[in-house]
Amino acid sequence: MSDDPQACVNCHVMTPVYNSWMHSSHREWANCNDCHVPHDNVFNKYYFKAKDGLYHASVFTMRAEPDVIEMKEASQEVVQSNCIRCHVQQVTQVKYDGWIEGHRENRTGRQCWSCHKQVPHGNVHGLSTIKFNIAPIPTDREDELVIPEWMQEQIKE
Repeated sequence: MSDDPQACVNCHVMTPVYNSWMHSSHREWANCNDCHVPHDNVFNKYYFKAKDGLYHASVFTMRAEPDVIEMKEASQEVVQSNCIRCHVQQVTQVKYDGWIEGHRENRTGRQCWSCHKQVPHGNVHGLSTIKFNIAPIPTDREDELVIPEWMQEQIKE
């Protein structure tokens, strides 16, 4: 039920996705739910979160995660709507209409990530990348951070 990205990264398979989001410009403006749940009304938002969360929890519990996580059709529709919701001005108003042939017609007729593949999660991440990703340490709770003594000494100086 949370909007905190720390809730999404509870599942280790989300670590690479979370880490790539943390290093993107979207981190400053959007959390997971801003992109991945509907915003047309509160009922749809929580229904989608419950349905999607139950699916993810079931897959994770059964250890049936796919090698590469891909959005289902319903999620694709939600993410596309949210791209347009936040970037409506860029989608509907372009100063230089002819800078990419056919761009005017294609702005709303295809998924945003068909061109913007790196936004906001960077390269494609699969389960095989997890061993190279370190789980994030929350940065908003200093008392819980594990700081080696030698580093604490350096900080004091």
